[in-house]
Amino acid sequence: MRYLIIGNGAAGVTAAETIRQYDPVGEVVIVSAEKTPMYSRPGLAYVLTGDIPPQQVVARTEHWYTDQRLKLVYGKAAALDTSNRLVALNGGQTLPYDRLLIATGAAAVPAPYPGGDLDGVVFLDSLEGVRHLLKKVRRARRAVVIGGGITALEMVEGLARRGVETHYFVRRDRLWSKVFNQSEGALLEQQMRHHGIHIHYHTEAVEILGNRRNKVTGVRLKNGNTFACDLFGVAIGVRPQLDLVRGTDILTDRAILVDEYLESNVTGVFAAGDCAQVYDRWSGKHLADSLWPSAVATGRAAALNMVGKRTVYDKGTPFNVCMLFGLHVTAIGQINPDPRDEDGMEQAHNLSRGSSEVWFTFPRTYNSAWSDKGDSSLRLVLDNTKLVGALIIGEQSAADPLRKLIEHGADAAPLLPYIDDRAELLHRITLLAQAQEVAAL
Repeated sequence: MRYLIIGNGAAGVTAAETIRQYDPVGEVVIVSAEKTPMYSRPGLAYVLTGDIPPQQVVARTEHWYTDQRLKLVYGKAAALDTSNRLVALNGGQTLPYDRLLIATGAAAVPAPYPGGDLDGVVFLDSLEGVRHLLKKVRRARRAVVIGGGITALEMVEGLARRGVETHYFVRRDRLWSKVFNQSEGALLEQQMRHHGIHIHYHTEAVEILGNRRNKVTGVRLKNGNTFACDLFGVAIGVRPQLDLVRGTDILTDRAILVDEYLESNVTGVFAAGDCAQVYDRWSGKHLADSLWPSAVATGRAAALNMVGKRTVYDKGTPFNVCMLFGLHVTAIGQINPDPRDEDGMEQAHNLSRGSSEVWFTFPRTYNSAWSDKGDSSLRLVLDNTKLVGALIIGEQSAADPLRKLIEHGADAAPLLPYIDDRAELLHRITLLAQAQEVAAL
């Protein structure tokens, strides 16, 4: 059996490992568009802050591929012939397959106005991009960052940690408004200002300005003013990389549509990770994720089906943990603070890396129970009294039990009387999760 995997990220490498586990003799080829072994995308933010060196995010060595008897091919997949089961690379090489996994991931959306190709426009999206950014940071004095999601915030923090005067342009009046409510945004704002970040609310750029050497010198704002800077960070979301399937019979929406076995409408062609649009049991729709755990889970499930171990992929509760300006933030399940809240083009149409469409999907009207104490807050998202999501900032002891409760759709009614007593609330969450575990036995 010939297995071909297009993509060398979390989904592709997990799939290759799983295939080799169950098929010790089949040929497994991984095509990587980036000329590096697999690395951790979530770790890039810590490279930018200086907490870890670039080489530390590399999760596999080339020797590992050899030891696993996996053939790693560097090149970009340019054309797919599903009738003859062939993939052509840019360099002219043609690779045959019996089973194909498309795990091409997603790529950063470019700036949506003139000047996006100037020297000094930077992204936090790939290892090569971060290395380029680190070179630019050495001479940068003043930076502007745009984007409403976690990647923009990580870039802001990283630039400030590198000693660059950093200005964050926010289109509305709240930070990370697709995730945070007003109080949560204010808590983050306090931390950001403490770290020296300049936050500009209700501020939009319409053009990136440059000099004769095509270097960034500033931006033109929507109100007509100009703002000087020599670095312009773009983090307005990511889009699935679908060039390989365009013009083929493979069905797509925002990403490649797959069934419960991670197989596309074309027999023998599977998709996993950021480029797969998977059925979501909460909303009853096919939704996309840009979460590392989701990429790993879909990669494994797709591989099991590729080797003939028929396995239904049950999409788990979307879960992500990050550290922003000293604050631990955990998002679980469906968390949009207001289903009527829209945050402009990049939030409405582009999924931020490190987030899930499930977070923002409201099949019905939800309500929230929220408490805070100092630099910590806990918000429970409810469908009547059914627990469907949580947003935790600061103290994290409730994260694991809440994840279990949300996964099982627990009734949160026993928790609500204690919402204003944080210590007792945390105790009750733990007790309810333990009772849930006992009931499941």
